[in-house]
Amino acid sequence: MNIAPWIQPVMIWVIMPILVTAVVLTFIRLVRGPSLPDRIVALDMLSAIGVAIICAYSVMSEQAVLLDVALVVSLITFLGTVGFAYYINRT
Repeated sequence: MNIAPWIQPVMIWVIMPILVTAVVLTFIRLVRGPSLPDRIVALDMLSAIGVAIICAYSVMSEQAVLLDVALVVSLITFLGTVGFAYYINRT
């Protein structure tokens, strides 16, 4: 997997700070969320941002195996979200 030489600095100095900022803002929403559904959406968003961080790191380090890890994490997150939605629907 050979990437363009300008991709790695862009990932380090642009993409990663944006993703870290998104994590901080989403964590604030997770802590301050007024209701349980707000917190669940924030938790789902945190996992989606985590998958984006894994994918960005995979591109930076040129390790394609991390994309499989990101896929598994996103599938587990989806199942967790469905479970939370089922729980909220029952209560």
